[in-house]
Amino acid sequence: MKIRFLGANRQVTGSKHLLDVGDARILVDCGMYQEREFTDRNWEDSPVDVRSIDAILLTHAHNDHCGMLPRLVNQGLKAPIYATQATAELTEIILEDSARIQEEDAEYKRKRHRKEGRKVKHPVVPLFTPADVRKTLPLLQPVPYNREIAINKRVRVTFHEAGHILGSSVVEINGSANGETRRLLFSGDLGQRDKPILRDPAVFSEADYVIMESTYGDRNHNGSVDVEGRLAQIICETVEAGGNVVIPVFAVERAQELLYHLGRLIGDGRIPQVDVVLNSPMASEVTKVFERHRECYDEEAWAMIHSGTSPLRFPGMRLVQSVDESKALHKKKRPSIIMATSGMCTAGRIKHHLKHNISRRESTILFVGYQANGTLGRRILDGDPEVRILGSTYAVKARIERIEGFSGHADRNGLLQWLGALKQPPRHLFLVHGEEKGALNLAETIRAEWGWDVSVPNYQDRVTLD
Repeated sequence: MKIRFLGANRQVTGSKHLLDVGDARILVDCGMYQEREFTDRNWEDSPVDVRSIDAILLTHAHNDHCGMLPRLVNQGLKAPIYATQATAELTEIILEDSARIQEEDAEYKRKRHRKEGRKVKHPVVPLFTPADVRKTLPLLQPVPYNREIAINKRVRVTFHEAGHILGSSVVEINGSANGETRRLLFSGDLGQRDKPILRDPAVFSEADYVIMESTYGDRNHNGSVDVEGRLAQIICETVEAGGNVVIPVFAVERAQELLYHLGRLIGDGRIPQVDVVLNSPMASEVTKVFERHRECYDEEAWAMIHSGTSPLRFPGMRLVQSVDESKALHKKKRPSIIMATSGMCTAGRIKHHLKHNISRRESTILFVGYQANGTLGRRILDGDPEVRILGSTYAVKARIERIEGFSGHADRNGLLQWLGALKQPPRHLFLVHGEEKGALNLAETIRAEWGWDVSVPNYQDRVTLD
């Protein structure tokens, strides 16, 4: 049994892990790189022959976990792609939107180059097209939570709740080789406990090997933050100043969680009656998927439903689909709350809203999700006085705020709590999906306090599992 680390190693995006069990070859996740210094990897051919892959297991539908599937299909992938029902539906939306955005961004960049008279070494083309996505979707095979499926005679797989986004999973793999059976847990991205809408992450009492994310490996969320109170304060102050609250959101989960809180704040009269706009065709479609998959809801969300209140709909909330509707938002004189993708400001409509608001002192740019190194969102959050958006440089004069309580990731204590449910130490713990400093910090803590065998793999590392 062997594992090869092909992404999200000592950095956050591009999750991809290759597992060989005897003659079975399984890829866990197939994510896109989003940090600027690593995006060239998106354009490289797969480091393994994709025709040799027997199955792909998706932990969830974020772009940094599923976004390169069409590229692999173009390179010859024929294997089934297993995921929960909600993840399969969200993956279709994510990939179609990604292809559309890539085509739009490539065309916008070509126009800019022509206008500037710039000569480029390589043609500006999208990573993949909607046609490539259409070839990928038939490979998606939805499976229920908590039901074991057989990949072949050697490998059995079960998807468990991860509490990160709708449909997200911890993937349990039981593999047999040379007469030995080993249990592996791939955490995917672990969510926080006691979050709105979704159930808590599943916990486990035993595992031989654990491959766990470490996004917040060196820090905890501020548990003292009153998320709704802080959100209300920022909105009220910005509206009073006459500005917009612009919120970069991940279309899956963060957008819906914000809608949940904003609906409560408006219903309780804690914020003014302003337009709340979700400006993302993808996020709008995702919200519909949320409403279809209520089997993923926790007790609090079900209590709202039984009381006759929708967790995701309220007066003043508007879903924007068309480009013309999106452009019209920039002409409005009344303050609004504008949520748009992408969550790290790497592409999509959020860039246009930033262009129109980032130099306005009365407006607020509010971050509610993780911003990876090298992304536009991270540069704004880190206090860069100027940023480049859509080919032009803008002074950052808007108010910049962050509320960490919205994070979809378990923090350091949450990760340790999840691991602590194991009754015995695993044979080895691998930390992935985290910036190098954070992952190494968490590894050292676990090694020093618990005595576990733990490592932080490098890109392309290969390990034999005994």
